Amino acid sequence: MGTVIITSSSSIYASSNQCGGASWYALTGQRTANGDRMNPNAMTAAHKFLPFGTRVKVVDQNSGKTIQVTINDRGPYVRGRIIDLSRAAATQLGIRGPGTGKVCIQQI
Repeated sequence: MGTVIITSSSSIYASSNQCGGASWYALTGQRTANGDRMNPNAMTAAHKFLPFGTRVKVVDQNSGKTIQVTINDRGPYVRGRIIDLSRAAATQLGIRGPGTGKVCIQQI
């Protein structure tokens, strides 16, 4: 997998396609790390270091289902997990019932 360098006015972020665990959360009404109110019906996600506003393609490794989300929060903070999805994103991907899944993510 290749490395993508994303630059912003104040920092440089290095990221690559990542595969690992995904989970979901719905902290309705609470503020996300970028200051927005959490909307569990929006196609959003939390990532440890990708800049806010980054669009990410998420592919479920078991089903092959693909969704697109926008990063607006920080996390997950559980070992082995690479992304936390909103309730709507997890539902569309098919991991809401089990609560977690194996995914690969790629910046769009």
